[in-house]
Parts: sequence; C-alpha cells; structure tokens
Amino acid sequence: MPINEFRAIDTFAKAVTLGSIRRAAIAQGVSPQAASQTLAQLERHLGVRLLHRTTRSLALTDEGQRFLEATQPALAALERALHRARESKDEIAGPLHIVGPRSSFADILMPVIDEFCRRYPDIQPDVQLDDRLGNWVLDRVDVGFRIGSSPEEGVIARRLFPVQLIVCAAPTYLARFGTPKTLDNLAAHRCSAFRHPATGQILPWYLKIDGEIQHRHVTPTLSTNDTDLELQAVLAGQVIGQISNMSAAAHIRSGQLVPVLLQHMTDHIGVHLYYGSRTSQPKRVRAFIDLAMQRLADAPDYVLTKKELTQAAVSKPKSIKRR
Repeated sequence: MPINEFRAIDTFAKAVTLGSIRRAAIAQGVSPQAASQTLAQLERHLGVRLLHRTTRSLALTDEGQRFLEATQPALAALERALHRARESKDEIAGPLHIVGPRSSFADILMPVIDEFCRRYPDIQPDVQLDDRLGNWVLDRVDVGFRIGSSPEEGVIARRLFPVQLIVCAAPTYLARFGTPKTLDNLAAHRCSAFRHPATGQILPWYLKIDGEIQHRHVTPTLSTNDTDLELQAVLAGQVIGQISNMSAAAHIRSGQLVPVLLQHMTDHIGVHLYYGSRTSQPKRVRAFIDLAMQRLADAPDYVLTKKELTQAAVSKPKSIKRR
C-alpha cells in the first residue's frame, strides 16, 4: 500500500512531541493501531529505525533525531500556511476577482462594487470586463456575470434578471421619420446595429414573431462595437435601434426614448451571476455574492413592466413636415 509521506511524518513528529503513539493517534483522529502501522510503514519506506518503542515509552534513535530536526521546519511552515488559509476563509479582505461583459454592464456592476468596498475597505477588487468568453478557472475568477447562459459545465449560475431587447427611438427621430407599425416598415428606417467586439460580426435584431424568437438582419445606417455609442446615437435621433433594458430603462422612463413594435420585444435571455463552489468559498466571495443577489435579483431599476412599456409607447410626437 502506498505511503502518505506527509501524514506519516506528521504522525512521527506528534508521537515524539506528545510522548506516545496513543496521544499522537488521538490528535490525528485515528486509532493507536493505525498510527503504529503508519510509523512502521515510514520506517520501512526510509529503510531506518526512527524510534525505540515499548508498550510504556518511546525514544528517538540517532537517525530519528536527525530526521526530526530536518523535517520540523517544513512541518512548522506547513502548519502556518494551513492556519493562514483557514483565517483567510473567514476574512472579508484581500483580492476579489470579478469578470463580466463589457457591453452595457459597467453602470450596473459599479454600484454593487462601491457599496461592497464601503462596507469592507480592505477588499481589493480586480475587475475585468470583456465580451469574449474566458475560462473562469484559468482566469482565477471568484465571481462572474454573463448575459446568456452559464459559461461552462460545473459552474453554478443564478439568474439575476431578464434582458429585454426593445426597439426604440428618440421622440425627435419619430417626429422626423415616423413610427414603424410593422417589421417590414423598418426597411424604410435608419437602423443601428451592434458589431460584436470579439467576432467583428454585425448581430441581427432578435424579435418575437408568431410566438417564436427569430433574428432579422437590418441594413444599418450606423454600426458600432460599443453599446454606449449606439445608445447615444439613438438618443440623438440619428437612428432607431434595438437597445437592451440595461441601457434603455432610465431613458424610457424619462421620455427620452420611446419603445415601438412592442409586440416583437423579447426577453428570452437573462443576466446570470456565476461562481465555482457552494461550500469552499472565502467569506469575502460569499459576502459579495449575497450583496449582488440582493441588489440585482429581479432588478426593478433595469426591468420595465408591461404597463410602463405600454404607457411609454402611447406618447408619440407629431410629425415634422419635411421640406
């Protein structure tokens, strides 16, 4: 049977320190017979006798004395490392590695990080926002956020709130170009499109048609790989766009954007929080997950109700006569 060298050396050191194999066995939570067998295995493995032992006492051999002196510093360092690891698990301090999407997410994430750092000033957030999918294990991620499903098997994902994809325009745009009544009307409109930063591909608009989610490519008057720029172009009245509720909610509530074609709005994807373990998390990670769930689950600041959308769509500006 293969020998567990670290376990055997620890048994040996405890037997010497405590003065008996029985006490060493109690300290390790094993039977005296198991501890004795472990010591015998260690001696056979090394090819030397380490202890003179009788039923009443034990004493170090010369080889055992030299072996003890050589291994004690390493055992002490290991004990210190284990102690630090246990302490850090219960400490809300130190680095916190967070990843999330770049598009439309900084304004959502920062208030949570700000509140967490105010509660726990010794936290050191390391935040990476990137629309490309990484490997959460290799990237040493503590907590991640993603629009869509869980990034890979084995990751625990919790849904925070739905992503509503809303076709909307500024009142000035609608006054100038009119309001599309059907999807076919979009061919005559100035549309925006999002170019995925990782792939460079122009993404289609995702629309609900006859109860199913379908995608439709538009001919873009403006395309960009930056959601903030696309939002600003829509707010400026340059284009009509499909904007997520994460970016559009506050502007729809203020009247700066008007939702159109509401019958085709989708909410088939969601924002998820994910992490790698339910049990082996440092306290700082668990505390951040709890706060993020409290602040972002169902997210009333970002999720528009059907009533809000319907009311916002009712107010439509009068047309501006073109010269």
